Amino acid sequence: MGIVSAVGDSLYETFSMFWETLWALVLGFGLSGAVQAFASRGQMQAALGDHRAGAVGRASFLGMVSSSCSYAAAALAKSLFARGADFTTSMVFMFASTNLVLELGIVLWLLIGWPFALAEFVGGALMIALLTLILPRVIPLRWLADARTRLGTGGEDEGHPHHGTSGDDPEPERRTARARMRSRAGWSDAAGHTISDLTMLRKELVIGFLVAGFATVLVPTAVWQSLFLTGHGFWSSLENALLGPLLAILAFVCSIGNVPLAAALWVGGISFGGVISFVFADLITLPLLLIYRKYYGRRLALRMLAVFWAVMSAAGLAVEYLFKPLDLIPNTRPHLVAPEGLSWNYTTVLNMVALVIFAGLYWLYRTRRAKPATRRYRGIRRLPAALAK
Repeated sequence: MGIVSAVGDSLYETFSMFWETLWALVLGFGLSGAVQAFASRGQMQAALGDHRAGAVGRASFLGMVSSSCSYAAAALAKSLFARGADFTTSMVFMFASTNLVLELGIVLWLLIGWPFALAEFVGGALMIALLTLILPRVIPLRWLADARTRLGTGGEDEGHPHHGTSGDDPEPERRTARARMRSRAGWSDAAGHTISDLTMLRKELVIGFLVAGFATVLVPTAVWQSLFLTGHGFWSSLENALLGPLLAILAFVCSIGNVPLAAALWVGGISFGGVISFVFADLITLPLLLIYRKYYGRRLALRMLAVFWAVMSAAGLAVEYLFKPLDLIPNTRPHLVAPEGLSWNYTTVLNMVALVIFAGLYWLYRTRRAKPATRRYRGIRRLPAALAK
């Protein structure tokens, strides 16, 4: 493979991954902006303000219907937490948004088989149960208070403030969500949050897709397969389940983009649980870990990594040993089914709709009006000159 050809193939793979997740990115970041603009802290605390069964169930359902890619799910979970949702419940939403979704199940079914699609939902439910049990017990409340303060003061933006949004303006809190949703100012506010989140994460998004594309093309599947033990019974299953998330970190591939590599690993002899834990680990790729660090700070991001890794590995291993006595694990390994690339299908239609919606959001962002408080402030600044006359 020549250098020019390798670079070209890698860039095409990068674009293909971006194209597969474009509509989900727009949906997730758009919903994130809407949550920040329309949901008051009081509303969020009432619906998702704790990690009891009711709140966890609501977060799981909302995550399932949001169907976001991992980057957008992380942004939306951050917005929920910043607006008053419980941290554990926000993370449950993020896991449900990327693992309990129909689209991922369909892709798994088509590339590897229906048992993997079933394992996605069974394992996803197990991960949510484990998160609800573990997270509140290993993350100090002081850390969460610091993280919420960091988000509330805009510290996570690092020079990218939410221009034109209602961050410190108490007026939106006093207005009903329905009234704000009927106003252009409310949607301009939502658009401002959406563009600000995308601006803040643009480097991580570009780096993540580029590295994933180049890694997929340039790194042979045999290299990934060499990391895993085979033929040692339970110990192989345990090692595979533990190393599945590590491979996801190294591969940089997130969301549905990791399914083709998961198919290659399955064909190459990786255990059932190892494949499942790898698929689950799209939320701890290196770009997302950097995003967590930017959102919540280094120490909380590291604790999240440890908990997420343990939960993903445990769920993968548990699913394997739940499915084995039921004879649900395939006995044969099919030939690798390569993705078709760009084609006229439902993804293309959804992306076209998403681009139109994003264009509308960007137009609202660019044409937003200055808030009354800003105009009053500017008037005060001009007052001395007027008095001088």
